[in-house]
Amino acid sequence: MENLTVKVNGVEVSVPKGTTVLEAAHIAGIEIPTLCYMKEINEIGACRICITEVNEGRGFRLVAGCVYPCTDGMEIRTNTPNVIDSRRKTLELILSTHERKCLSCVRSGNCELQTLANELGVEMEDNYDGETNKYEIDDSAAHMYRDNNKCILCRRCVAVCEKTQGIGVIGANERGFKTFIGSAFDMGLGDTSCVSCGQCIAVCPTGAIAEKDYTTEVLAAIADPEKHVIVQTAPAVRAALGECFDMPIGTNVEGKMVTALRLLGFDKVFDTDFAADLTIMEESTEFINRVKNGGKLPLITSCSPGWIKYCEHYFPDMIDNLSSCKSPQQMFGATAKTFYAEKMGIDPKNIVMVSIMPCTAKKFEIGRDDQNAAGVPDVDFALTTRELGRMIKRAGINFTALNDGKFDEPLGISTGAAVIFGATGGVMEAALRTAVHTLTGADVVDFPEVRGTEGIKEATYKVGDLDVKVAVASGLSNANELLTKVQNGEADYHFIEIMGCPGGCVNGGGQPQQPATVRNFTDLRAERAKALYDQDAAMPVRKSHENPAVKAVYDEFFGEPGSHKAHEILHTSYVKRTINK
Repeated sequence: MENLTVKVNGVEVSVPKGTTVLEAAHIAGIEIPTLCYMKEINEIGACRICITEVNEGRGFRLVAGCVYPCTDGMEIRTNTPNVIDSRRKTLELILSTHERKCLSCVRSGNCELQTLANELGVEMEDNYDGETNKYEIDDSAAHMYRDNNKCILCRRCVAVCEKTQGIGVIGANERGFKTFIGSAFDMGLGDTSCVSCGQCIAVCPTGAIAEKDYTTEVLAAIADPEKHVIVQTAPAVRAALGECFDMPIGTNVEGKMVTALRLLGFDKVFDTDFAADLTIMEESTEFINRVKNGGKLPLITSCSPGWIKYCEHYFPDMIDNLSSCKSPQQMFGATAKTFYAEKMGIDPKNIVMVSIMPCTAKKFEIGRDDQNAAGVPDVDFALTTRELGRMIKRAGINFTALNDGKFDEPLGISTGAAVIFGATGGVMEAALRTAVHTLTGADVVDFPEVRGTEGIKEATYKVGDLDVKVAVASGLSNANELLTKVQNGEADYHFIEIMGCPGGCVNGGGQPQQPATVRNFTDLRAERAKALYDQDAAMPVRKSHENPAVKAVYDEFFGEPGSHKAHEILHTSYVKRTINK
């Protein structure tokens, strides 16, 4: 590849042709601030916070660094008085129409706008006060609210919804000073075909979009002596929770997390990974039955509620391809309120099931029909990784100083197969480990072809006399591409794994938010996934069918995978939905 030579603040740097001024500065060790820019998603140069001086032989002039390409011999200045003054004036104008309730905002201390105001010395009450628009908060969706009074029109949310997820239920309405982000015909988000993935929350630089917070309700349940409050934690949470406490990205904090949950007062601290192993037992049995008995193929995994709702809206004719298995979150709740409740002699009505999830769509999922195996909701509250982080901070717990704790038994015992559920390809690999053993007796644990953060992965495995064709997709635009090929007869598979969020649950909409300066140059998906694969490799048991706690629950309660009782408790149904956007 051809390289160019540029100077950044007087330091000569070699950069590939096509590099932007922003990227060249990063290579030189300097971060140019941005608000609208998201690499490969929202490269529009609209906010002008990235203004930088460049000289291409005609004298220095101001350009938008995020979209302006480098030329050979270019001189770049990122912090001259002229540059700083331009950025400061732009920020003052943005703040002039921004609701400044920063002290109580959910993003206070982790807001890109607030950080810039601090770095540039801009007072929240400044020079351009005048007319502002007032908006009602849209809380019509099950998982989140939208507060346009805090929106800065960066359009990151619009871009990720349209380009990354291929949904496009939000966009810019009106024009000029009246412009606001909303849905068509000013519909509430809950009335659209939004799938609750939360990717818009993950990229928002301010507090304009956030998940609905249920931490107060959970703490009230913990304080109620009549309630037995159980918490379960998804595999991806342990790979990201540490970021809430400034720990390095990809740090596995499972032990500290367990200790923190006990300090918060939960009666039992269990692991959703147990239910992930249970899911594999049911799903691999379902797959083998479909292959042997001429059932509907390809079988498509059902762990991601954002993907499930997307399928119901956009591919309703493929609902029969979905595995009827509940997600691990719901399987865990169903098992806790049936098997565990019976074993402990507790009325299911007195069990409060709380899940800690990397996913905002889990908030929608707990309210779905056919998710109440014991006659009460399988799960009562689904909290995000971020909500747990806030609970820990409010309780005054010094998270980084905690000793490592262990999950309670028996619903805290799991395998390496379960922990990799949090990464794209993990469910597929876990299912293959058990399916291959069931069909051939062979013990294979590594299926590298389905690993990695690529949007679509394909592989064919020889399993006995059958060539099993599999595919993995993450991110809903990739799911659309893959399933359209299946519908058109351009691709043929036996088994498909789809995760709603790019990279899988490790990059879920409920994970800790990272600023653009991190997101644009760090592969969050790969760093967090590595923590899960490292844990899998180190675990003594790496196949779901070898989990002793799972064996026991079948022996004592369900009978066998795919039994009538297992179907009543661990499986669910789906509905065809219309498209509204």
